[in-house]
Amino acid sequence: MAKSKNPGTSASRPVTHARSGNPAKKPAVAQRPVTVGDWIGAARPRTLPLAIAPVLVGTGAAHLVDPRFHGMIALACLAVAVCLQIGVNFTNDYSDGVRGTDARRVGPARLTASGRVSARSVLFTGLAFFALAAIAGLGIVIRTQQWWLIAVGAVCIVAAWFYTGGKRPYGYNALGEVFVFVFFGLVATLGTTWVQAGALPQEAWIGAVAVGLFACAVLLANNLRDIDQDRVVGKRTLTVVIGRRATQIVYTLFALLPFVGLVLLALFYPVAWIGLLALLAFLPAILIVWTYKEPRELVIALALTSLGTLAFSGALLWAFLTPTV
Repeated sequence: MAKSKNPGTSASRPVTHARSGNPAKKPAVAQRPVTVGDWIGAARPRTLPLAIAPVLVGTGAAHLVDPRFHGMIALACLAVAVCLQIGVNFTNDYSDGVRGTDARRVGPARLTASGRVSARSVLFTGLAFFALAAIAGLGIVIRTQQWWLIAVGAVCIVAAWFYTGGKRPYGYNALGEVFVFVFFGLVATLGTTWVQAGALPQEAWIGAVAVGLFACAVLLANNLRDIDQDRVVGKRTLTVVIGRRATQIVYTLFALLPFVGLVLLALFYPVAWIGLLALLAFLPAILIVWTYKEPRELVIALALTSLGTLAFSGALLWAFLTPTV
């Protein structure tokens, strides 16, 4: 007579294997092939206006000091800024992915966390863009003979990596906004002005502060969207530390304070008044931040903030290039 198997034994149960939270260690599963669109999405195009904006403002401010147009240097500055932005986006994808931070993300899926691309490939892509930024930066150094800028460029790349990389990333310790303001606002804008004009007029400083505040606002919108997930995984962004309501207030301040500087500049550069049209993007974004019901709605606020930053910066460039009467 055959004996029935005990349902509690391993013989009657399917064998399961514990899975690591690290996507790089997960077994391969059948998924749709990764497309060019997926890679473009991983570069986070919504954030690229934040790289373009400081170059526009910095180039316009340089024109106030030196009316000559330094086209090649301006393009090189743009290449540095865009490549650094894309590089930090890919390395952020990698670092958050291997830590498991993106496992429950609300926004668009990341390459590393999805398991559809190896973590090593994502990391290599990020480092490749850092290398492109370094090459463009070296071209600026050779053209301007400002050799000390090599150190500035190295610091920028290191800061980009340690945003979410390394053992103690500052983006996980409520310092993301500080570094974003410094590097995406002050360093990017003032650096663009300096390499073209060899001086830093007050207009460059006002524009740099404005761009930096906008960049911080974008980061706040992003982190507000992910606040619940970040709390679960132990990612201490500024939003997690100060809470939802305080983040809404700070976001609003960061989104509107630059317009005070715009009004001041418009008194001397009348074309700058057109920059008020950027409020058509910022006001709906602020409304979304205060009234959203689902975290996904904040993706729209992030995009509007980014586009508003580009419009604001374009208006300043136009104003600085336009002769005053």
